[in-house]
Amino acid sequence: MLITGNGQQETVKKHKGGRPEKVIKKDNTLVVRMTQTERMLIVGKAREAGMKPAEWFRKVAKTAKVIARFRPEDAAVLRMLTGMANNLNQLTKLAHQEGLLSVQGKCRELINEIDETLKFLNSHDRKSNER
Repeated sequence: MLITGNGQQETVKKHKGGRPEKVIKKDNTLVVRMTQTERMLIVGKAREAGMKPAEWFRKVAKTAKVIARFRPEDAAVLRMLTGMANNLNQLTKLAHQEGLLSVQGKCRELINEIDETLKFLNSHDRKSNER
């Protein structure tokens, strides 16, 4: 306590010493299991960036874009592709029974449909570096 010249009392905080408190405390932890190779990769990239691995990992986690393996639309396309594969098997069996020339046109149409479906699925692929 400090008494001023006009008789009022003021409270003065004493500086306790030590490091000042941080504005944003990092008091939560997240344990991530990884292989030795993955750890070396992260440590190497952090070193290149001039950061500690934990700092690099936090920064990358904030800016990373995560892409789901299969979206619901992709699952529907895969089911359709499964149906096409079944149809192709049936046409193959029919070709063996009745002769290839009688089923040739149907096979070409189905193969074109399968090709287009696979192209659609592959159009969503991205390089692993962009993930």
